[in-house]
Order: sequence, then C-alpha cells, then structure tokens
Amino acid sequence: MSSPGPRCPVREQRARWERKRGRTARELLETELRYQEQLGLVVQYFLCILRAKGTLRPAELQAVFGPWESIHIASQELLLHLEAGNWGVGLERFSHHLELYTRFAANEEQSGATLQKCLRKKSFRKFVQLQEGRPEFGGLRLTDLLPLPLQRLQQCENLVVALAENTGPDSSDYQQLTRAAQKLSEAVQKVSAIRREQENGRQLHRIQTLLSGRRAKGLTKGRWFLRQGWLLVVPPKGEPKSRMFFLFSDALLMAKPRSVLHILHGGTFACQALYPMAQCRLQRIFGHSGGAGGGLLSLSFPHERLLLMSEDQEALSRWHRSLTIAIRYASNLPLL
Repeated sequence: MSSPGPRCPVREQRARWERKRGRTARELLETELRYQEQLGLVVQYFLCILRAKGTLRPAELQAVFGPWESIHIASQELLLHLEAGNWGVGLERFSHHLELYTRFAANEEQSGATLQKCLRKKSFRKFVQLQEGRPEFGGLRLTDLLPLPLQRLQQCENLVVALAENTGPDSSDYQQLTRAAQKLSEAVQKVSAIRREQENGRQLHRIQTLLSGRRAKGLTKGRWFLRQGWLLVVPPKGEPKSRMFFLFSDALLMAKPRSVLHILHGGTFACQALYPMAQCRLQRIFGHSGGAGGGLLSLSFPHERLLLMSEDQEALSRWHRSLTIAIRYASNLPLL
C-alpha cells in the first residue's frame, strides 16, 4: 500500500477557494432566481394590471414603484448570464444598472407616503387585498415586497465580494468580478448615505414640530441630528433645572418644556438658547468611574459656561461622546 504524497499547501488553499467559490456561486444563482420571481410578481399582478385598469394615475404609479420594471429587466439579464455560468461578464454588465438602485432608494420615502395615501382609496385597497391573497404571493404583502430591491442589493454585494475573494487572480473572470464587487460596494454606500439623509430629515421634522415659538423657526434646517435628552442645568446659584437638549452636528439647543395645558403649544418645548459647537470647550468634571453617583459636564463658550449634570453616568458618557463628535465635526476636524 503506497503512502500519500507530500502535502501541497498552495494546492490545498486553491481547493478551498474553489469549494467556497462553488458554494457562493450556487447561492448567488438560487437567490437571484427567487428575487427575479418576486420582482415579476409585482410587475405582473400590480404594475401591469394597475396601468391597464387606470386604478392609479401614472404619477402615482411612478411614485409608488419607481424604477421597479427596469430593475426587473436588469435582474432577468443577469440571471441569463448566471445560468450560463458567465459570472464575470454577467455581473460586470449588471453593475452598469446599479444607478437604478440608488434612484429606488432616493424614491423610498415618497413611495411609502404615496402608497399610504393611495390605500385610502377603497378601490385600490380592495385591489391590493385581492392580489395579496393570490397563492403566488405565499402570504407576502405589497409592503413586504417593496423594500426587496434594496435588501437584495446588500445581499448581492456580500455574495459578489465573496465570489471575487475566492476567485484566483489567474482566473479569466477575476478582473470582471473584482470590478463588479467594487461597483456594488459603492452602490451600497450611496444607498446607505441616502437612507441616513432621509432618516435625518425625519428627525429634524419631528424636532421642529416639538419646538414652538418664533425663536424656534428654522433652527433644525441643514443640520445633522445626533442626540436628544433631559439634563440638569446647574446654575451658579440655586437648584439645578431640568431642560431638554437637542444636539446637532453644529449646535446644541436648550429647550424648556411648555405646560401640557397650554392652549396653543401644549406638550411642546420653547427654545431658550442655541450654542455653536465650533466654539465649545468640553470638559468632564466628574463621573469617569462608571459607578453610581452621576456626573457633571462643563461646556465653555466665549460668553457663557454651561454645567450639565446627569445622575446616570452611562447616559452622561454617551452625551460626552456625542458632544465630542459634534465639536470635531463643527470644527472640521477628523472624527476619531
């Protein structure tokens, strides 16, 4: 009986890469097939019928579904290449259609708002319920399907990056897979930035509705929201007073709660002061240990000093981190 030959680490590594590549390629194909089917359900049972019946106006249809049909066509083209084993060619060509996904992300907020508005129409609501009840949907609702393209974009990036990483540099499609993975990662970053902007816009709108009075108008515009919460303001004399603070990328807003019995502005906050973070010097007076007993922060500005106290050291630490970020951001310093 002959003994096995000497091990070859390079050959073993290549074999592992090939196995991982095979598993990843199979998963990419199977998930793309399911994704394409779900895109097709929305095209067949919603878009085509709604357009033919005129249940929604063209502008409403576009607002709800965005570039859905173009995304469906791009997926069909990609699937043909994947089924033929043309991974590099197919994915590189697909990367030229990624702008559709950033457009879809930019339309996401309008899509949700328009859909809720359209669902108030009895005819459209009944139509949606009827289509969702079809066995092809497997219990999925339209609201479950609409986020699908952006979910798939993230999943596709993960799979294509893994595929490229497990493809040898001497492979014929290595360069194409590497370029496709890079393009997908860039698209995911763009979509994440769009979503952060949308979420920030929602937060700014929410805060603006909480602030009342002439001094509060326009205070949140063009800013990034970081944190809000109650802190105790420690005056030079007298008892600490509880105030609501809203921290933005460039400013700290201090507000006083109005009485819930106020005729016009019950439950809102009156803006008391707006402090520029670029001129702030931050110091933690005590509350470093993480134990009980709270802590105190000192915020120094050119013409005023704020002493802010919290009985929760963990909450105070979060405020300290957020304030540090805001100061660096407002001063155009690199974030740590």
